[in-house]
Amino acid sequence: MADQSWQVHAAPGHDPHSVVLFEPGTRTLISADALWRRGFGIVFPELQGEAGFDEVAATLDLIESLAPTTVIPGHGSVFHGDTEVADSLRDARERLVVFSREPRRHAAYGIRALLKFKLLELQALPEADFLVWAEGTPYLAAAHARYFDDWPLREWLGHLVDQLVKQGAAGRDAGTLFNR
Repeated sequence: MADQSWQVHAAPGHDPHSVVLFEPGTRTLISADALWRRGFGIVFPELQGEAGFDEVAATLDLIESLAPTTVIPGHGSVFHGDTEVADSLRDARERLVVFSREPRRHAAYGIRALLKFKLLELQALPEADFLVWAEGTPYLAAAHARYFDDWPLREWLGHLVDQLVKQGAAGRDAGTLFNR
């Protein structure tokens, strides 16, 4: 499809500078992190204390107006058909309502994902070292201060790591935290 004319649409929300690509002839959308089969990417502006949820809603409206029949997301498998796309948009909107009502839930989701990305990079290391790294990371400390200042930083990070292990995204063995 490289010889087709693709449209570039602003898709703020996940990031203020995000875009989606749409090919109207085949109704194919490369949605990046604006739409996944079951949601959308972390809304980074919200983690930083700036508005972003309204932009996610506007981007979902844009995607619906484009009426794609094939969506290639930034994460997960391609999905096809009016029903799958409509179901994905519905799920994303439901998730957005929850996150808008409970910004702490979104913040925990976002920071957990960032911890997972770091674990993907490192693969394995002593859990104590991982927590020292996390405590010393200004972005994580700022999100903690913004949303979870009622919870000691180390304890909060440990809780998020526990959730990664419980979800099967990480594992523990003899004090070592490892990627799964």
